[in-house]
Amino acid sequence: MATLSERILGGNAGEYVDRKVDRAYVHDGTGVLTLEAWKRIGSDRLTDTTRLSMLFDHIVPANNSTTATLQHELREFARGSFMHFTDVGCGICHQIMSEGVVLPGEVVVGADSHSCTLGAFGAFSTGVGATDMAGIWLTGETWFRVPETIGIHLSGSFTGAAEAKDLALTCVSRLGMDGATYKALEFIGSGVAGLSMDDRLVLSNLSVETGAKTGLFYADDVTVQYLARSGQVVQPQVPEPCTYVEELSIDLSEIVPVVAVPHRVDTVKPVREIAGLPVDQVFVGTCTNGRYSDLARFARIVKGKSVAVRTIVVPASKAVLAEAIRTGVLTDLVDAGCTIGTPGCGPCLGAHMGVLGEGEVCLSTANRNFKNRMGVGGIIYLGSVATAAASALEGEITEPEVCR
Repeated sequence: MATLSERILGGNAGEYVDRKVDRAYVHDGTGVLTLEAWKRIGSDRLTDTTRLSMLFDHIVPANNSTTATLQHELREFARGSFMHFTDVGCGICHQIMSEGVVLPGEVVVGADSHSCTLGAFGAFSTGVGATDMAGIWLTGETWFRVPETIGIHLSGSFTGAAEAKDLALTCVSRLGMDGATYKALEFIGSGVAGLSMDDRLVLSNLSVETGAKTGLFYADDVTVQYLARSGQVVQPQVPEPCTYVEELSIDLSEIVPVVAVPHRVDTVKPVREIAGLPVDQVFVGTCTNGRYSDLARFARIVKGKSVAVRTIVVPASKAVLAEAIRTGVLTDLVDAGCTIGTPGCGPCLGAHMGVLGEGEVCLSTANRNFKNRMGVGGIIYLGSVATAAASALEGEITEPEVCR
């Protein structure tokens, strides 16, 4: 009997397999490098372009003339090649692919390390470099070493103000930043049923912060219903008895609000232990926590109040922004003093839209707090949406109260 990764890739852990790629995508940053590599290969053809996507999200709108020129060239190539293309304001590549595109059982490859996010749908989804992606553009296939799998057994349900981000950071802290190198994380157990698709996307997203190749959930009724809202009809995946190289058990009722302190994602402390630390900026968004449920939860906490520090909120996609407008969530955020950014990655990678100054402290809902990531000398603490909202109101890291 096989793990989900073994079933999808069609091989046993440790074996090398060649696989057809169901969906492959790049963004405005890695797209430039992929195009250069593809040209060096000497090819003037692409594989089935219905399987290829180019999604502008990292530095959009462009932050300078050099970026703008590179994006212009890439934009013209994408449009001329007839691959799927989304431009400025459409949103983050992983989020767009999660909006009724990726399906259970597919092999999905993105030229970005957080492509593992889409394992939440029961797909084998992982990131590759530009040269490998250029090969996929040419042949529609790539190779994998089938990863060993760590089983993460979840039980119980969240209590208090804890949420999926707190669970994800706890998983990273227990495994360590290299504790799952080239392995797959498989989230299983009775606790999974109580996790929404947005919760699962958070956990799959942060899987790479343990060194994992991907993080997967079996498609179940939650998955089926989520995809049905986008017109996709899929079947659940039934787990089989299998062998895990390692197993970890977590009771969700024991999870508390936590933060990852600089400069490592696996250095995690309860919020209460560092509460009171002043912050200069709060950032809500990214492929980790920029979905509508995140914006709505943040808005519920700050509604009718005023944030005490600059607070930047960036929707993960145009669809998220549209829903926030329709429901009045956006109005609540603006009234509270938040700044709304163009759907995309925003300041996560330190290119624009909220770069930190020397010595400035940011409480961010992103997935990485590496040194200088959001600006040279900037200091990043990672936390949940609820922690970000409570901290924005107080101007210091604050433990959130229950808000569901």
